[in-house]
Amino acid sequence: MTLLLSHYNYWVVVTLMMIGFFIVIAQGNLVKKLVGLNIFQTSVFILYISSGKVTGGSAPILQDEITSYSNPLPHVLILTAIVVGIATTALGLALVIRIKKAYGTIEESEIQQRDHTC
Repeated sequence: MTLLLSHYNYWVVVTLMMIGFFIVIAQGNLVKKLVGLNIFQTSVFILYISSGKVTGGSAPILQDEITSYSNPLPHVLILTAIVVGIATTALGLALVIRIKKAYGTIEESEIQQRDHTC
């Protein structure tokens, strides 16, 4: 039981992943699908940041009395991923606006229905 509670951040990651995945699959609204993708993406960020933390570790600054360091690479990679995530979300929202203009709706079922009748 202690092992499960000591890794609560991984339970949060799995929960957020499943919530995001469920939203992407269950919702027909394209904006809600983008929100689900962002929730899923956030869970991946938390997973990588959690893996970079070393218990008892210090910042990677060389000093004689410090023997254990935390790895800064996952944190740097996540900063880059956040920027890319914002850009892809902006692109997705731009595509949703374009789909709304073309089809008059952002509901996936209505778009598919209109596409088959043309």
